[in-house]
Amino acid sequence: MLLLSNFKKIALAGILSLGVIACSSDDEGGDVIPPTNSIADFVESNPDYSSLNAALIAANLKTTLDGDTDYTVFAPNNAAFNAFLSANGFANLNAVPVDVLTQVLLNHVIPGKVMAADLSTGYVETASTMSPGENNLSMYINLEDGVMINGVAEVTTADVAVDNGVIHAVNSVIGLPDITTFALADPNFDILVAALTREDDFPFVEILQTQEAPAPFTVFAPTNNAFVDLLDELNLDSLDDLPADVLSSVLSYHVIANANVRSGDITDGMEVTTFETGMFTINTTGGVTITDENERVTNVIATDVQATNGVIHVVDQVLLPEM
Repeated sequence: MLLLSNFKKIALAGILSLGVIACSSDDEGGDVIPPTNSIADFVESNPDYSSLNAALIAANLKTTLDGDTDYTVFAPNNAAFNAFLSANGFANLNAVPVDVLTQVLLNHVIPGKVMAADLSTGYVETASTMSPGENNLSMYINLEDGVMINGVAEVTTADVAVDNGVIHAVNSVIGLPDITTFALADPNFDILVAALTREDDFPFVEILQTQEAPAPFTVFAPTNNAFVDLLDELNLDSLDDLPADVLSSVLSYHVIANANVRSGDITDGMEVTTFETGMFTINTTGGVTITDENERVTNVIATDVQATNGVIHVVDQVLLPEM
C-alpha cells in the first residue's frame, strides 16, 4: 500500500511538472492554435473528394469554405463528378467553363449549419445565383425515402461535422435546375407532369427547359389536388377526357413568357398576359389570389421557386381561360 501511495505521489508530481512546462512554453511562444477542420480542410484531406477539391480550386471557392461562416454542403464524390462530366460531354474538369462550374458548386451549398434532423421536405435557397436577376436558385428536398435532392442526388452519409458547418455526402452532382427539374422532383406536381407530357406533340417540356427566348418563364403550377378538383368541377373521370387542344390551352394559360415575376414584383390588381394569349388578374389583398377569365379565384399557396430559366408559384386550383 505504501509503494502504491508513493507511486501516486510521484505520478501526480510528474503531471504537475508537465503542466508547468506546458504553461511556460505557451507563455514563451503564444497561444497554441489547434488544427482546423473546415469544409475545405475536410474535402482536401479526403481522397474520395479529390475531384470536388480540384473543382473548388478551379472555381476559387476554397477560401469561402475555409472561413468562419457556417455552410451546409452536399458533397459529391469522385464517381459523381465523373458521371457528371460524362453526361455533359466534358473531357475533364478543366473543360467546364469556370462560371458554370462555380454556379454548379454553389448549387450544393446552403447557408447555415443544417443537420439531417433539421431538414424537411420542401424548398430551400442555395448559394447559386445563376438565374434571371441573379436570384438564388431553389433546391427541393424530399424526405419521403431517405434524403433526395432535386430528384437526382441522394444523401449517402449525413452529418459530417466540421468547424464551419456540416457536410452531407451525395451520390450525384446536383445540376443547375430548370423549370422542369422541380416539376419532376416534386411529387405534388405528378398530375401536372402527366398533363404536360400527355400528347407526343405537346412542346411544353422542351419549351420549359430552354434557356433562350421565350425564357424566362413565370409558371403558376397547380398541385395534384387542384387537378382532382378540376375533374370534379368539370364532371370528368380523367384528364384524358379533355380534348388535346383544350388541355394545351389550359396549360399555356398558367405560363407567362419572357418574365421572371417573383412575389416581390406582384402588385394588387396586376393584369397578366399569358403564353396562351389570355389574361388573368393578380390581387394581393388578404393573400395573393388570381382571378381567371371565368371569374374563378385561385390562391397562390407557395412562391418563388427559382430555376435557371424562370420561377414557379404554386396554386391550389387550375386556372381556366375562356373556351
